[in-house]
Amino acid sequence: MNLVVDIGNTRVKYAVFDKNKMVIDQHSESGLFLSMVKEIFEVYPTIDNAIIASVNDFPKKEYEVLSLFCRVHMLSHDSKIPFKNSYISPQTLGVDRIALATAAFYKNHKGNTLVIDLGSCITYEMINDYGEYLGGAISPGLKMRFKAMNDHTAKLPLLEAEDIIDFIGNSTEKAMQSGVINGICQELDGVINQYKERFQLLTVILTGGDAQFFAKRLKNSIFANSKFLLEGLNYLLEYNKN
Repeated sequence: MNLVVDIGNTRVKYAVFDKNKMVIDQHSESGLFLSMVKEIFEVYPTIDNAIIASVNDFPKKEYEVLSLFCRVHMLSHDSKIPFKNSYISPQTLGVDRIALATAAFYKNHKGNTLVIDLGSCITYEMINDYGEYLGGAISPGLKMRFKAMNDHTAKLPLLEAEDIIDFIGNSTEKAMQSGVINGICQELDGVINQYKERFQLLTVILTGGDAQFFAKRLKNSIFANSKFLLEGLNYLLEYNKN
């Protein structure tokens, strides 16, 4: 069995796989990593391999403790990948983006795939039908946009996302909601249309913490899969075992 760990900007996600089948997935705050690992191994003592993808430096102590339980692979730009990487600075490519590209490669091996991850940032990853990772784009995510307006102005409040009835906001808060939510929807549909003009039979996969919030608001047809990154990590762990 495999343990995959995705350490993001705001929380840590864990999943246990039996081959390619996800058995459980959980999440926690970063400070609870070791206690979560202990709980997982108490329930699944047959886990023999783990992979860690961290957007920040992973503490050496936590790596050493996890290594007592099983073999551990730290995902990096030096890890083996199953696709051709045409990114001109592969050493700067985030491990989360590597995992998403891997999942796209395996899920739609002979097709054009655009993966959109709606997390702290919105990232776009393009794998073509030749199995080549071309790159993509990065823009501010939902919560980051609300926080930026609050941080960089004197009077705008810090808001949480809500449903908008009309794109014309008739109050400051509704105008902010429209600016962020409608703005992201227009960005997503616009970017998808750009890719569709260049790549035939494009499959679009929406993932990340805010994927479900936006999936029903887009004009374009997409597949929503909140576990896509975890699945990509499991594929990478299997690919790097030897």
